[in-house]
Order: sequence, then structure tokens, then C-alpha cells
Amino acid sequence: MGKVLIIGAGGVGTVVARKMASLPEVFTDIVLASRTKQKCDDIAAKTGGRIATAAVDAENVPQLAALINREKPDIVVNVALPYQDLTIMEACLQTGVSYLDTANYEPKDEAKFEYKWQWAFQERFKAAGLTAILGCGFDPGVTGIFTAYAAKHHFSEMQYLDIVDCNAGDHGKAFATNFNPEINIREVTQKGKYWKNGQWIETLPHEIHKPLNYPNIGPKESYLIYHEELESLVKNFPTLQQARFWMTFGQEYLTHLRVIQNIGMASIKPVLYQGVEIVPIQFLKAVLPNPGELGENYTGWTSIGCRISGLDKAGKPLTYYIYNNCSHQAAYSETGAQAVSYTTGVPAAIGAMLFLQGKWTKKGVCNVEEFDPDPFMDALNRLGLPWNEQFNTDLEMDY
Repeated sequence: MGKVLIIGAGGVGTVVARKMASLPEVFTDIVLASRTKQKCDDIAAKTGGRIATAAVDAENVPQLAALINREKPDIVVNVALPYQDLTIMEACLQTGVSYLDTANYEPKDEAKFEYKWQWAFQERFKAAGLTAILGCGFDPGVTGIFTAYAAKHHFSEMQYLDIVDCNAGDHGKAFATNFNPEINIREVTQKGKYWKNGQWIETLPHEIHKPLNYPNIGPKESYLIYHEELESLVKNFPTLQQARFWMTFGQEYLTHLRVIQNIGMASIKPVLYQGVEIVPIQFLKAVLPNPGELGENYTGWTSIGCRISGLDKAGKPLTYYIYNNCSHQAAYSETGAQAVSYTTGVPAAIGAMLFLQGKWTKKGVCNVEEFDPDPFMDALNRLGLPWNEQFNTDLEMDY
């Protein structure tokens, strides 16, 4: 049906490549590229010759454009680092190819989630007749699609939204991050922020927390943090009076995180060491366990979903919880990656599939909740991330 170019060969790239390779009727040609071609070759070797590979510097627009012009894909799937979103989008515009990613752009010199840089591409993508699909992982991604599905099928007015993300797995390491350490640590150490009554309210890191109950897992201490999909969701669903994001952290993880911060290892500002400039958090990344290699011994589950309250289609009060639970062991058995990579990679493959099928093809730059959620929801059930719903139960919300 179509050709795809995947950029990025980490844990998420592994899942995207292997999932696409299992769908030859959709992805007739697949090319996997990253800075280190050997990583791509290692992934491709496990797909029975379905994937071609290439080397590319994702921060180099001419290199990217040359690769895209040579391969002529129908869509580029960006699962590289968030720093590289803008260069890949620029290369797509220069070569006339549509685009999909799983996380919004972050500048290297500032830990900041904001869509303004990518939304600024809107008119150029629209004028070129191209589609740019932003945030097509799980969170962001499926959480936005869950919200759009709830709005389409169950609510006349959504008023309160809590996105809840629990990783109840155990990888057996004293300290490790579940995706790129540099991005992960920047994400969870910045100030919290949530939407309430038309404005953003900022909190200190990990200031607000409480135990939340997760299906088939039980209570886990959950911390209010800021996450990028909140920015697009409150824009696209303006009836929301409150929108928050919660994530679980174990006490041992938080203790390590505090030490890392206190000794300056979470800093993104370069320091001079023996005459060489190094960025502390990048050095830390080099000595921490590789997230892509955690899967083999990972046990337990993730549970991610949306808790929504408001008015149903008849105007009566409704509470609604929609979620997915994913097994680390099952994810590793299928793809060689743990559940955090799996839950990000499968949605990226689904988004690209829907684009190739002509079901998600709006011109311009769009967040996932702006598309029809129904075909995506069907694909989640078929391709490894089945979802569940609960109606009129206690959402553990406070307003």
C-alpha cells in the first residue's frame, strides 16, 4: 500500500519497525535510518529481510532531504529525539513528504514542552498539501485519541480530565529510565502545570501527589506533572474546565532523582571538564542502563488512561474511565522491547497505517485528537493495545 521511512533506532524505533514489518499488506516498503546504521541493521535482521537501512544525521536537513529524495517514502515516521523534530519537518517540506512523530519539539538548551514551534509549520504544510501528525505515541497520542473518542461517543460536554500513567513494572535495576534518559529526566524534573478555569497553574516539581488505584494493579502514588498533550487537548476541547496529568514514581526512583539533581547531574548547561565541554545530563545518559536493553528482565504492567467527567449526550452527569494495561513481558516477547517502548511504538505504526489507508490525511499540522478516533481505536484492539471502559465509577478526582 505504501512506503515508509522510519528515523530513529532506539526502543520505540524497534517496536515501530517490527510492527510495520508484520503488516506487509500496508507497509509494502520500509526503510529504517539513524545516525548509527549498525543499530538499524540489528533491528532489520530480525524482520526476515523486510526492512532496508540507512545512516542519517537527523539534525542535518540536507542529509535528511537527500535520504528522503533517494527513498521517496509516502510518509516519514520520526521516532528520533524531540530535539530533531524541526529539522525532520523541514526536510519533509523540502521534499514534499508527509510527517508523523510521537513527541513534541524540545530545544536542547531549555527543558520545555511547547507546541508553538511545530504549530508554526501549519500554513507551510497546508500550502504544500502535506499532512503532519503530531504526538502519535501513547501519551501524547492514544490519550488524545481516547479523549476524542469520549467526546464523539459519550459526552455532550467534557468538563474534567485526568490523564493517569502508571508503570508498575520492575526492571531489576537500582536506577534506570524507561526511555531516553536525557529526555526522561528533563521531563520529570521540571515544574508541574495544569489547566484550570481557563489558565495554567504552575506547581513545584512533585509538589502535588496522591495514591490512585489502577485496574488490576492497585494503589500507586501518583504525581502531578506537566505533559505536552494537555496543551493541545485544552485547545481542541475548550469545554474542559480542568485538565491534569499524573504519573507514578517509586520512592527509590525519586531518591535517585533528587541526588542527581542535587549534585548537578541533571543540568543541561555545559561544564568544562579537563578542557572539554560536556553536558552533565548527556554524560549521565552514557553511564545509565540503555532503556532499549531493559526488556528481557522486565516484569509487571503499565496502565495508562483518561478519567473524564462531564455531561453525557442527554445532558446528564457522566464519569468515564478508558485505559489500556500492557504487559512488559508480552511486549518483549513480541518485539524485544519493554512496554513503555511498545505502547509508544504501536500507536506510531497505527497512525502511519491510517495515513497510508487515506483515513488520516488532513492537510496541515494536526494533533492526533483532530482526526477521527474510530479507526484508530479499532486498530488498537487488533494490534496489541486493547482498551477497556468503565462508566459512572469513582474517578478519584478532586475539583
